Amino acid sequence: MRTLLFICGSLRAASSARGTQRALQAALAGACAFDEADIGVLPHYNADITDNPEVEAFKRQVAEADGVVFVTPEYNYGIPGVLKNAIDWASRPGYASVFKDKPAFVITVSGGALGGARAQFQLKYALSAMLARVFPYQEIVVPTANDKMKDGVLADEAIISFATTALTAFIAEL
Repeated sequence: MRTLLFICGSLRAASSARGTQRALQAALAGACAFDEADIGVLPHYNADITDNPEVEAFKRQVAEADGVVFVTPEYNYGIPGVLKNAIDWASRPGYASVFKDKPAFVITVSGGALGGARAQFQLKYALSAMLARVFPYQEIVVPTANDKMKDGVLADEAIISFATTALTAFIAEL
């Protein structure tokens, strides 16, 4: 069975990104195994730090996963700093990081009407710089995400169905 590593770009337990992740994991139950990265434990990126156990554990999670699914909010037209920090840690060594040739899938959420489209572009651009293999599919965005949560889980069946179809295709390519 394939394993997907979910990386949530929000640290809030009740975030719409985490609620979207929960809904998708429920929809994909039985199709693959899931692991989740806790990017909040990573120190601020500093190339002078060479032996941090949290960084090594995170990089190991990425390396061991068959594919990585990012579910992130958009903050100020971009990806959250905590997610960028995690990407910076995982991007080393340059052009030979754990993300080289790693299948990646991007989902964004936003309280606004664009559903995090700007963050999606920014994240895909950063992933391409690390030589990750971003899955070519229509963008999965969740606009007005906070309004679509019920009991901490995304409750928009049309978005869940569309995203599940896309993720099923992603899993089939792993």
